Formats: sequence, structure tokens, C-alpha cells
Amino acid sequence: MTLTTLVSLSTEAVAAGAPDFSLGGLWGNMGLFAKGVVVVMLLMSLLSVFVVSERMLHFKKSKADSEKFVGALGEALKSGNLDAASALPFERAEAGYLGRTLHAGLTSFVQAVDQPLEGRIESVARALERQGSREVAELKTGLGLLASVASSTPFIGLLGTVMGIVTAFQNMAASGSGGLGSVSAGIAEALVTTAFGLLVAIPALLFFNYLQGWVDSRQVDIAESSNELLDLVARKVRAQHGR
Repeated sequence: MTLTTLVSLSTEAVAAGAPDFSLGGLWGNMGLFAKGVVVVMLLMSLLSVFVVSERMLHFKKSKADSEKFVGALGEALKSGNLDAASALPFERAEAGYLGRTLHAGLTSFVQAVDQPLEGRIESVARALERQGSREVAELKTGLGLLASVASSTPFIGLLGTVMGIVTAFQNMAASGSGGLGSVSAGIAEALVTTAFGLLVAIPALLFFNYLQGWVDSRQVDIAESSNELLDLVARKVRAQHGR
């Protein structure tokens, strides 16, 4: 591009008036489709904020409840008295993920008292596995939605960008001018949707990875605690049967 061409393009841009690149100006220049894309992404952003806030509060409470209940349960299990441990006061909403899982195993141990040796142990194992799976699924509530926001918003923003650029070139064709001033505002408007999509997707992805990692750690805790209780049940049952 020659110096003469650059001077010509700059003269055209000045003659057309400097475009307004402020947020208000860009919003005012946006077409209906681009505005719709921004509104959709804004709603998705608010939804992801709600999911992250709710899950973090829930995780904090559930972990505290689990530690409290398991602490009391551990004291009862030191003597190896599983019947006394199963009789501890139990409030489902206040027991946490570990408390609900271990209580399900203890309840099965008491209810299966008339079953043979291996059948009683197997009954407790199934109860622990079922409740553990329920607890993990409950902890993952909303994470799929957060993952969808993280993966889809860049593409939604890109769609807005493509349509915005199409609109910019349509305006250029309608005005009969090929200068920078006739398309710069339209292209800037188009690129804003991609930028907004990335601003929504990046935090959503980071929080999804953090929350998913937290759930994976709790899944390990549930599995280890269940195995410990199952070992204790097996020793208790075999001792009762003289084995």
C-alpha cells in the first residue's frame, strides 16, 4: 500500500466522521442479530455466576457437615460397636455427603442382621456404593451446565462476529464507499461479540475445572471411607460367626 493510498484512506475516514468505539457507541451501531447474541451471552454469564456461587456455598456447607458427622461417628466406631454407631442422631440434610453414605451402610448392616455372612457384607457394600453414587451425582449438579457455557459461548460470539462482518460489508456496498470509515465501526461491532464470548467462556471454564476437581477429590473421600467401613463390618460379622 503506497503513501498516497494511505493518505486517501485517512482523508475518507475523517470526511466520514470518526466512528464511536465506546461501548455505548458500539451497542448503538449493532444490528438486531448482534444485540441478540450479546443478550444471550449475558444471560449465560449470569447463569454461570449463579451456578458457581450456589455450588461453592453448597460444597463448603456439605464438607463442614461431613466432617462434623464423621467426627462423631469415628468416636462411636472406636469401640467397634456398629449398632451404637448406627443409632447416632441422624439428620439427612445436616449429615453431608460422607455422613449420608456411611449412614446408608450402617443402616443396611442393621437391617441385614438375619442374612448369612457373605450376604450381609454384600448388602452393606451395595448400600455404600448406591449412596456414594447418589452423592457424587448430587455434587455434580449444575456442572454440566457450566461446561456447556464454557464450550458454547466462544462459538456464539463467533457467529455474531461473522454476521457483523457481513453486515459491515453490506453497509459498505450500500454506501458505495470502500474506505476505512465505512467499515471500521461495523467490524469493531462484530469483533466485540467474539471478545464478549471469550470473557464469558474463560471464567466459566476455570471454575468448571476447579469445581470438577473438588468433586473428584470428594469422590475419593467417599470411596476410601466406604472401604474402611466395609472392612470394619466384615471383621465384625466374621467375628460374630466365629471366623
